[in-house]
Amino acid sequence: MRIVFFGTPEFVVPVLESLHRTFSNKKGESPIVAVVTQKPALTGRKQYLAHSAVDAWGFKHKVPIFYSSPDVIDTGVKADIGILAAYGEIIPPRVLAAFPHGILNIHPSFLPKFRGASPVQGALAMGEKTTGVTIMKLDAKLDHGDIISQFEEEIKTDDTNKTLTERLFAKSTEVLIALLEPYLAGKIKPKKQNEKEVSFTTQIKKIDGFIPPSALQLALEGKAAKEKLTLGFLKDTVIKITPKSLNNLIRALYPWPCTWTDVKMGETNKSRLKIISAHLEDKALVPDQVQLEGKEIVSWDEFKRGYPAAKFI
Repeated sequence: MRIVFFGTPEFVVPVLESLHRTFSNKKGESPIVAVVTQKPALTGRKQYLAHSAVDAWGFKHKVPIFYSSPDVIDTGVKADIGILAAYGEIIPPRVLAAFPHGILNIHPSFLPKFRGASPVQGALAMGEKTTGVTIMKLDAKLDHGDIISQFEEEIKTDDTNKTLTERLFAKSTEVLIALLEPYLAGKIKPKKQNEKEVSFTTQIKKIDGFIPPSALQLALEGKAAKEKLTLGFLKDTVIKITPKSLNNLIRALYPWPCTWTDVKMGETNKSRLKIISAHLEDKALVPDQVQLEGKEIVSWDEFKRGYPAAKFI
């Protein structure tokens, strides 16, 4: 079995490592013949060059590393199948066609619900009780391909985008390992998605985390706001602003970009305040951790003691 793995963040490395361990041959030769990941990027205040977690894995295991999917084909790498998990770019049709058994994508939603870039955030923001993972065969359309396997997962009341994403990909590893050989042998019949149940998500932007100050103040008092909130990363979605819906959004957007609002520090001074985490108590929203622009993360109580005159208006 020869596999090209497409992926980028830390939470997909367990998938990659399991493929490597499970399907290495008796000589210790890995089934992973190449990895394709996002190229190193400057990050942090000091602008150092950071390599992705998949990049680091490839370097450690002496596996060829590519930063563009067509380069895999153009350099003559041969593989039976591609496995994609949070890669971050669209795969061109000619790359899809180069794999005899196609490319399987691990998508963290119960497709066709929440197609696109932000499925976990979408499920959390909408207050879903369950979500899931779909392993599908990529085609030329966005998350449109045939379903190979699916499983459901309960969303915990304290789940964030980080915890839920990590758990979904960890559980998907076992499912992928179990189905891969039967799939390659033609023993699994793919299933079409129901196009009548499609919903879409898009790439999240920092502005998607904005909470109107007056609405936040009402939520802190256990009240709903008259105004509504447009979720920019969920197509055509507008929600009521309540303590519960804001708590859902806070969980959905952690650890990036986090929700934020404008806080008035005095008569004229205004600053941006991130709400890192929160919970519901007696139907009111209670922040746990916040971060004033340019400052360290502190508890809500520490913030109130340090800035007693701060107002959300």
